[in-house]
Amino acid sequence: MITLDRIDRNEAVRYLGNSGVEMNSTMESLMDICEEQILKTAKPKYLYKTVELENSGLVTGNSITKHLENCSNAVILCATLGADIDKLIRTAQITDMAKAVILDSMSSVAIEQVCNKVEELIVSENPTLYTTWRFSPGYGDYPIELQSDFLRLLDAPRKIGLCTNNNSILTPTKSVTAVMGLSENPVDRKRRGCQSCNLAKTCKFRKAGTHCGF
Repeated sequence: MITLDRIDRNEAVRYLGNSGVEMNSTMESLMDICEEQILKTAKPKYLYKTVELENSGLVTGNSITKHLENCSNAVILCATLGADIDKLIRTAQITDMAKAVILDSMSSVAIEQVCNKVEELIVSENPTLYTTWRFSPGYGDYPIELQSDFLRLLDAPRKIGLCTNNNSILTPTKSVTAVMGLSENPVDRKRRGCQSCNLAKTCKFRKAGTHCGF
């Protein structure tokens, strides 16, 4: 079981800054309220599974091929904050858009923190192996349509209620799927960059002169 006792405030502020939100004492107080509501509402759930890459159908495209180079196995994972977080954000969108923006940004930070904890579990369970960083469908030329394959292999719809819609968008929305390569030899842990990201031309972070942190 994974629990959250806090949300990384610095990351949340960075997300908000790139959404055009200017921080002041009022916004800081609203962030306190939103953090409390998210921590109370979120029900983090996750699944992961080790798979053999050969004939798995999961290695499609140049980006993931390079990422999983020299890896014969990988761990596929998914994580979600739960449907109640979506309801919390939708309600705020009707009554208070400023609060809705903060809830959305802080929830995005929260699900990444959950994924970080899942990654720590995976690394601890594979002490003799080297692991790559998380790589999600939709990054680079890795097809976002593979989200449904990840969820099927993990039996996520039945086990934790995590599904995709017809556009391969995860529901609940504050959710993540990813793959981590496993290798007996050292792997390149260099983080992903803007040049190969499929969102580079529209990225709000790049427009603001910064980056998403990955």
